[in-house]
Amino acid sequence: MERDAASPNILGESKAGYILSNVAEVVERILTFVPTKNLLRIASVCRLWRNCAHRVLRRQQKLTWLSASGSPIYEEHVLLRTMAEDLEKVYLLPQTALLMVDRENFNWPSSYRHKKARKSEDEVESDPVERLRRLLPSTCDVVGIATSGIVVTPSGSPSSPPEEHEEGEAGFSLLFPAMDGVTIRPFHFCKKTLNESAMEEAGLINNPDLKVVLIFDYETWKAGGGRFLNKLLETLSQNNVLIIGGQVERAFSNNTSCCSPGSFGAVGLTFSGSKIQGASVLVDQDVNTPKAAEATIQRLKAANIPEKNTVGFMFACVGRGHNSYNNQRNVEASAFRKIFSNIPLLGFFGNGEIGCDRIVKANYTLSETDADGLQHSFTTVMSLVHFG
Repeated sequence: MERDAASPNILGESKAGYILSNVAEVVERILTFVPTKNLLRIASVCRLWRNCAHRVLRRQQKLTWLSASGSPIYEEHVLLRTMAEDLEKVYLLPQTALLMVDRENFNWPSSYRHKKARKSEDEVESDPVERLRRLLPSTCDVVGIATSGIVVTPSGSPSSPPEEHEEGEAGFSLLFPAMDGVTIRPFHFCKKTLNESAMEEAGLINNPDLKVVLIFDYETWKAGGGRFLNKLLETLSQNNVLIIGGQVERAFSNNTSCCSPGSFGAVGLTFSGSKIQGASVLVDQDVNTPKAAEATIQRLKAANIPEKNTVGFMFACVGRGHNSYNNQRNVEASAFRKIFSNIPLLGFFGNGEIGCDRIVKANYTLSETDADGLQHSFTTVMSLVHFG
């Protein structure tokens, strides 16, 4: 039988014990300082603490991220170890997670999509994709990619200098809680599953509240892949929404049976709701000096997007980076930080970029383009997405 208050043997017979077992305002204030995993454990103590914990959880509506780079002490990828340790310390319950890792150091089982039988513990331990899934709540929607290079802002402070890791071990996990007025839906399509019904379920069509789409295609250089991507982007380009992303090496999601071996596809997230704002600029292939990069990224300021609860995305061609700036590294990430001092920047170096110059706010959208105008090479798409 559930208790209304904590028992004396837990809290003692002191005045403090009486307050902690009866005064909800005090308990709730204390619980705001408790990381989410411990908060969920505390909720089982008594009804009062459970109700207080649930109210605290509902107010945790700011996104957060965990990032890692460098060579790990252990054999597993550095992001896996960081998530195993730091998820204990976050102050939100993840409903959606966007994961990005470098492809070279992420030991990806080639047949991970096609093992439908229940895996043994040894298989799970050796499969980093399954390890990532198990670190997150079972109810969390997961979209993950592996690509040539990763852009991270070190965990802990949105004002930390962002880092462009064109090579080497790096990764991040962007964690979204449930947010009032914001709907986030994942999608994973291949040529078998791309149809109107699936797109509607993902919020990509017949959704007047759609504001931003993150889209990452893979293996679309293969025969039929171009038509597949154009079909998807043509549908999206008919909406007044921010569309950003690029071509990656590998992808995974909760939909483990989407693709047959070696097939092409696309994964991503849709963000809907009146609170969401977004903007993007295209750093063109002829931008080759720090001053020119800064001038281009400065155009994002015109969107006047709030910095609080906002994330920056950088999706760059693997051919850019130091190759575009006379062997000078971290140019575009540093330019972003100079202009936006308190927004985390996350992203990747990939094999093609999706996006354009566009502003999407509550009551208007600036810039329209077709599917061809969204696809680029040797560029960088720099963007902001605000979640209210």
